[in-house]
Amino acid sequence: MANAIGDDIHINTKSVSIVTGISIAYLLLSYILVGFKTDQLILLGIFNVLFYASAITRKFILGFSIFIVYWIIFDYMKAFPNYNYNDVAVGGLYNAEKSLFGIQFHDNILTPNEYLRLKSTNLVDVMAGLFYLCWIPVPLAFAAFLFFKNKRQFLYFSLTFVLVNMLGFIVYYAYPAAPPWYIQFHGFNFHPLTQGNTAGLARFDKYFNINLFKSIYSKGSNVFAAMPSLHSSYPVIVLYYGIKNRLGLINWFFGVVMLGIWFTAVYASHHYVLDVLAGIVCAGLGIILFNWAQSASVYFNRFLNRYESVIQ
Repeated sequence: MANAIGDDIHINTKSVSIVTGISIAYLLLSYILVGFKTDQLILLGIFNVLFYASAITRKFILGFSIFIVYWIIFDYMKAFPNYNYNDVAVGGLYNAEKSLFGIQFHDNILTPNEYLRLKSTNLVDVMAGLFYLCWIPVPLAFAAFLFFKNKRQFLYFSLTFVLVNMLGFIVYYAYPAAPPWYIQFHGFNFHPLTQGNTAGLARFDKYFNINLFKSIYSKGSNVFAAMPSLHSSYPVIVLYYGIKNRLGLINWFFGVVMLGIWFTAVYASHHYVLDVLAGIVCAGLGIILFNWAQSASVYFNRFLNRYESVIQ
């Protein structure tokens, strides 16, 4: 978006034409691939309002168009289910988890998910739900902070975030994997049209008599995308850039949130320990690849300089 509009982000015939054209193209492509949804209008409404409101909001939304591109790609994955391209790991991943991290309980060996489900309490349910609610708001809030503090660090963080997601999406298609709750509800047989499930997070909704997590997981792009856990990747990226920007005590908060999300991913039966570890590795690899590209590629740095000039 930023490159398409160019360095001049004043409202003129060119910028209005480009934004209008992209908006219409997005609606048409979305209708073809995933059908019409009110979320699409909300996204376009936010973008267009901020783009036309003022110079500051225009720069802000152009900066955050990096995250908008990520969201659109994620949404379009619904049109291309990963189970159409490779077999889904169900029993194999479950058995690997039990073999590596199995817990002896009475006369049985349980996966950590199964063991923690038996040991759930209201207090842990509430804490786990609060931690899991941080997985998108914390990265976005951190991105907003960097946007106003240091535009270059904002770009580094945002592009690393998207790169890590792209790596995760590649694994989703190379190795489709069922989450732990799938076996709890459906056994080891593969059912391609399975809908998203709140699993252990349903206890949070029940405790507060709400449908918060139910509404979130009803919009999931793909049930069979448990490996790697991108929930577990995001806080790693946040903590890395928090440390890089020397944020002091706030990094302790980021660290606690990271550990809490990792724990909740397993506790709520949304991911195996193996998924969490894969998510951590994915985040580390994305950070390394981004740093390499930033230090080695002249063309990539030209792109960064151009983008920074647009949102400066």
